[in-house]
Amino acid sequence: MQVTETLNDGLKRGYEITITASELDDKVTAKLEEAQPEIEMKGFRKGKVPMAMLRKQFGPRILGEAMQEAVDGAMSEHFEKSGDRPALQPKIEMKDGENWKEGDDVVVTVEYEALPEIPEVDLSGVTLERLVVKAGDDAINEALENLAGTAKNFEAKDGKAENGDQVVIDFEGFVDGEAFEGGKGEGYPLELGSGSFIPGFEEELLGAKAGDDVEVKVTFPEQYGAEHLAGKDAVFKCKVHEVKAPKAAEINDELAKQFGAEDLAALKAQIAERLEAEYAGAARQVMKRGLLDQLDDKVKFELPPALVEAEAQQIAHQLWHEENPEVHDHNHGEIETTEEHQKLAERRVRLGLLLAEIGRKQEIEVTDAEMTQAVMNQARQYPGQERAFFEFVQQNPQMQQQLRAPIFEDKVIDHIAGEATVTDKEVSKEDLQKEIEKLDEA
Repeated sequence: MQVTETLNDGLKRGYEITITASELDDKVTAKLEEAQPEIEMKGFRKGKVPMAMLRKQFGPRILGEAMQEAVDGAMSEHFEKSGDRPALQPKIEMKDGENWKEGDDVVVTVEYEALPEIPEVDLSGVTLERLVVKAGDDAINEALENLAGTAKNFEAKDGKAENGDQVVIDFEGFVDGEAFEGGKGEGYPLELGSGSFIPGFEEELLGAKAGDDVEVKVTFPEQYGAEHLAGKDAVFKCKVHEVKAPKAAEINDELAKQFGAEDLAALKAQIAERLEAEYAGAARQVMKRGLLDQLDDKVKFELPPALVEAEAQQIAHQLWHEENPEVHDHNHGEIETTEEHQKLAERRVRLGLLLAEIGRKQEIEVTDAEMTQAVMNQARQYPGQERAFFEFVQQNPQMQQQLRAPIFEDKVIDHIAGEATVTDKEVSKEDLQKEIEKLDEA
């Protein structure tokens, strides 16, 4: 086997790999000899099939395997000797593939962009500011009022139903004059404005009073779950038994017990802890941006053009969909990248490669437990389909990488912050919010 360099320009590399016909034949023979003892064929005892017959029946398939193994072996040996790490999957093509025939040498061309040498960075020279926000009484009381709102009760009232009120109704639905299955209920407590019934239903009950009979006319959505009802006009005959007004729960020890706390003081302490954890998470994002900005200024190196172009395309595509939220598929024209996309892509690629290199040198890894937790967190977005999501992740390496990458990045960021000089600065919730808004603007 012969490997000849054909391109060495910056990070671009090109090689021509020649595998001689005799080398291939030796590999095929070795594979057939290894398999021969287990092969049975009509007219021959197990392990006694002549090599010529084996070669005739299995030779073409074995030849393909031998070619692939030879190329893979040559590439592995090359990367081990050269120290190159390809930025993207190498482009591998068989030279004169259409005209190749058994007995010819195999010539394969390989092209790729190598990852650059990434210089060391003095992390001790990085200085960071960590914003600290304490949970004030106003924020705690606001959270308490929100909790009381979720624990609200409804009390009977006189007069017309308003948005936010609860109406207790009997109802029966009809399509084309016929009652349909699942369209009937008795004594149902419906909160107006909750959006729990099909669009238009709750609005039709605004202004109703206890004792009223109301005909609600609606149209089922085109994408409704029951196909026989999708897009159909319907009439619901409703009897209003009661109209009730919402009343927030009182903020006291009883409310605290509803949320698992011993008393109101304990609930306030839990709320303060949760709020400060949220503030700390937001402050971490601000500190992370400051850290990345410093690293971007400190370290410069050549970037693989194909990697930058792929990132720029992804950025342009993502931003286009954000600007055109009504388009949910990818059946649109080509999206051209701009200079702004290119600059952002260069920053992302540079920082991504730098963080990956720091993580590699520090032997930072994502543990199985961390991956399992990430999968569980993601699976919660698909209630009732958690098992299917777990199986999907197990069978999808790309999805595994999408879940692993942010965990790895956060661990590297924590390592760098541990090496850097960090000072705490206490600020208000409003000041932290302003810093977060700056991140969105950048």
